[in-house]
Amino acid sequence: MKKYFFLILIACSLFQFSCTNKRSTKPRVLVFSKTMGFHHASIPKGIDAIIKLGNENGFDVDTTTNSDQFNDDTLKQYAAVIFLSTTGHVLDYRQRAAFERYIQAGGGFVGVHAATDTEYDWGWYGRLVGAYFNGHPKPQQAKFIIKDRDFPATKFFKDTVWTRTDELYNFKKINPDIHVLITIDEKSYEGGTNGAFHPMSWYHNYDGGRAFYTEMGHTDESYVEPLYLDHLLGGIEYAIGDNKQLDYSKVARQLPPDEDRFIKTSLVKGTFFEPTEMTILPNLDIIVLQRRGEILKYDHVTKQVKQVGFLNVYWKTEHTPGVNAEEGLLGISKDPHFAQNHWVYIYYSPKDTSVNRLSRFTFENDTIDLKSEKIILQLYEQREICCHTGGSIAFGPDGLLYFSAGDNSTPFNERGAKFVSNSFAPLNDIPGHQQYDSRRSAGNTNDLRGKINRIRVMDDGTYQIPDGNLFPKGEANTRPEIYVMGDRNPYRISVDQKTGFLYWGEVGPDANNDSMQTRGPRGYDEINQARKAGFFGWPLFIGDNYPYRQFDYATGKSGNLFDPAHPVNDSRNNTGLKDLPPAQPAFIWYPYAASPDFPELGSGGRTAMAGPVYYTSMFPEKTRLPEYYNGKLFIYGWIRGWIMAVTMLPNGDFDEMEPFMEHIKLHNCSDMEVGPDGKLYLLEYGTGWFQKNPDAGLSVIDYNQGNRAPEIKAIHVDKTSGLLPLQVKATVDARDPDKDKISYVWTLGSQKRTTTSPQLDYTFNTAGDMQFL
Repeated sequence: MKKYFFLILIACSLFQFSCTNKRSTKPRVLVFSKTMGFHHASIPKGIDAIIKLGNENGFDVDTTTNSDQFNDDTLKQYAAVIFLSTTGHVLDYRQRAAFERYIQAGGGFVGVHAATDTEYDWGWYGRLVGAYFNGHPKPQQAKFIIKDRDFPATKFFKDTVWTRTDELYNFKKINPDIHVLITIDEKSYEGGTNGAFHPMSWYHNYDGGRAFYTEMGHTDESYVEPLYLDHLLGGIEYAIGDNKQLDYSKVARQLPPDEDRFIKTSLVKGTFFEPTEMTILPNLDIIVLQRRGEILKYDHVTKQVKQVGFLNVYWKTEHTPGVNAEEGLLGISKDPHFAQNHWVYIYYSPKDTSVNRLSRFTFENDTIDLKSEKIILQLYEQREICCHTGGSIAFGPDGLLYFSAGDNSTPFNERGAKFVSNSFAPLNDIPGHQQYDSRRSAGNTNDLRGKINRIRVMDDGTYQIPDGNLFPKGEANTRPEIYVMGDRNPYRISVDQKTGFLYWGEVGPDANNDSMQTRGPRGYDEINQARKAGFFGWPLFIGDNYPYRQFDYATGKSGNLFDPAHPVNDSRNNTGLKDLPPAQPAFIWYPYAASPDFPELGSGGRTAMAGPVYYTSMFPEKTRLPEYYNGKLFIYGWIRGWIMAVTMLPNGDFDEMEPFMEHIKLHNCSDMEVGPDGKLYLLEYGTGWFQKNPDAGLSVIDYNQGNRAPEIKAIHVDKTSGLLPLQVKATVDARDPDKDKISYVWTLGSQKRTTTSPQLDYTFNTAGDMQFL
């Protein structure tokens, strides 16, 4: 009997908990209708209709286009959030995080029509809404097929075919986990591209919450159509669920660290003359290359810079005025076992030979020992031209050495030529015009230019070819050192120290607009990822495998588009294979204009750079970045001056990106490395080209994981002069970022006063000038 009574008590306790977890008020939903792309004229009709549904069905409705509403405190008021024909990039990275947390805490989501035309670079949202918009034909009548009538949004249908008129979306990246309620019969209208399975409405439990989407709702008429309103109401009621309080104890998504926890500290400024790449030694000293030949060392203890070596390099044209040769002292990396062997690797352009050379040197006693040089590998480089050198060096976790080489091709129009590249792909194979043909280098399987090459360096300075490169050793008309080919100017590379994935920034061509009927796509910069060896497109493709056209520079006639599945290099300058491996699309791509695919990157000049993938477990707890950045890839833009943190799925797929220190001031960052202390170090070239810049320098980013100092915005006094006794009221505008209580210490000449409020009343009885702090 006692046991039975005890079980009843437990059951009652559980029942009481579930009851108290339910909101005591009516459900409240938030209709969000911000648009950053196309604005649907039916949005006001949709808002009115949802308000009316709420009044008639027992839920309250708030409406907004203000994305600032997406924060924890505001969102927790709502049982569901409705994205009503939102378009484009409508939430910033902090608002995105808050919305993810809202869903993980048990919130509901409803997407209406263009909600799938929203946030293309936010993978979590794409999976939540269930698919992304992929174009549409003109609005027309079609047959909608009811696939599931055991759901609130479809239970009222008596027939399985619903004929109606709307704007009919095609979709891409359809989440396979959605439960489809309604499909569309593509045979009943013109312009469908999804085929036999073309979902139009669905729902699913997602990441702790509930999500419903309906494609319908483009027209004003939708919002007075009884069946559509019943359909929409059912989706809203599903998203509201049991109207429970949100449970933030279930939330996994962290909020981004506040920007003021990071501090950029200058270590060197105004000393460097065209710095290119750096390597950070185990004792935190830093070796910096200057393009014109100097090798410098920053001493971590003394904070001083001194020259520790010099290589006589080719850094300017000898016989061709008006051309900027971008060669010289290009890349450096320490050996993975530097503490034992003191080896550093340098990629440079020796003045006396038309090659770019990868060599190993010994660095001891603050000196690069030039006599210790082991020439590992060198490749032909056409000189007296501009441009594209690459030159970055990085080691993988398996000790393999990667180095990048640009395509050594001229991107500018040839003077006096009738037909030129016009900032599209340089494909001129007329004899004598080799520098205007990147197929001779980047598209050539028998040339190391326009590549990222991978080798294993032996102790004696020779090298071996590792397994898994693009071409096996001994294959005719290929170079086995090639890991990835099809690169224009892979200026900065990095290798994930856990997965071994290779990343690089690819500086793209200058065309501002597409010319798809004659030449091909506009210019894009790329961030690329290689999980294995491959061909990454240039000069036949760019961006998301956008193809260029064949072009005859003798006649000016355009040919066919190149085929990324079967690329062919038929240039007369090609010494390698004619049939190339299938082209791989870029990981991230963006033009001069704002990118619809990656809107976080903004617009303007382009010089993409790849930094490290960061792992907190590899660095000391006291000095490393917060756990929030674990596993994220850092990328940066030389010209635009941003740093982005890229989040990837476990398999390496892109998921989203966000600004890191979004208000940081950079002066053309040319290299970013992680030190042994886990801090980010930045090498800045400076804002002028081919000169010594006063803003060139070396800096470090520190993370403050402890208490932050209060911020004082302003101090006000009601009087600054007057007759004695002078009564003064002072106030201070201050805040504590950690929300601790603040005490205020006031300095009045030689006197000090302390208050617990931001106000002080004080009487001066002595004449004179007083400093008031």
